[in-house]
Amino acid sequence: MFNTLRFATYASLITLGGFISSASAAELKVVASFSIIADFAKNVGGDRVEISTLVGPDGDAHVYEPRPADAAALEGADVVLVNGLEFEGFMSRLIEASGTKAPVVEVTKGINPLKSAEEEHDHEAEETAEAGHDHDKDGHDHGHEGHHHHGEFDPHAWQSIHNAEIYVKNIADAFCEADKAGCATYTANAEAYVAKLGELETEVKAAIEAIPVDKRTVITSHDAFGYFEHEYGLKFIAPEGISTEAEASAADVAKLIDQVKHDKASAIFLENITNPRLIEQISTETGIKIGGTLYSDALSNSDGPASTYIDMFRYNVNTMKAAILGS
Repeated sequence: MFNTLRFATYASLITLGGFISSASAAELKVVASFSIIADFAKNVGGDRVEISTLVGPDGDAHVYEPRPADAAALEGADVVLVNGLEFEGFMSRLIEASGTKAPVVEVTKGINPLKSAEEEHDHEAEETAEAGHDHDKDGHDHGHEGHHHHGEFDPHAWQSIHNAEIYVKNIADAFCEADKAGCATYTANAEAYVAKLGELETEVKAAIEAIPVDKRTVITSHDAFGYFEHEYGLKFIAPEGISTEAEASAADVAKLIDQVKHDKASAIFLENITNPRLIEQISTETGIKIGGTLYSDALSNSDGPASTYIDMFRYNVNTMKAAILGS
């Protein structure tokens, strides 16, 4: 009887083991290009998804160099989520190297992208150069050889909560396509999260409304807040372009300092992904006190103040409001 019982127990364990293995296999394996998209994916996917993040907390996707483990993660993925709009410069070569067969979903699909301020500046400079130098165009090259092109549009679309809602919808649609059995769960989770985003937007608009109009100009490290400016009415001045790769020259900094004095910027902020040296220099030369650190292209670690998208947005707004109003 003991042998019979032992066999039955062994058989049960085999069956249970098979069930556990199947449950794990049913989990949707998702790769997110950076931490903000990963947070959206967690809110939509819940327990049905296993998420790997390429560029983690406080990481800079503009200058990220992929590792062999990243290619392995893509190879085993069911869905790959990227921002698009040329934000992840490393992504196309990583996808090719991994040989992944997973769908690569650009979560910005359907937004109204803003023109890159950097692109508009380059275009104006080209027109000026062409108008002034047509007579010697055969003898001089006025191209941009060696200049890294960051795209026609500003990729930081998540800085608008309305756009974040579009990100979430695109993620839910991608998960439904890859895992039809879980579609009702993904849809319900997305709807619940979008409702939270709606509450956040109401809170953000009220906070900005409390700031006097003549004090709504601030300085940050790079042009990551164009969508925030467009949506909520704060003006952002930055010494660097939309990518942290583009270092500001001495002439750029001097011009910015003049602009800051003219526009009477109310506060200056560090960013969690950038070197503080330049902002510290501008603070010293303008006499504007650094008001804190903003989270632009990445979330904080789990023990930080911006470990989720909602926490990030709320923290940024409260930090700016406190610095501007001196509270």
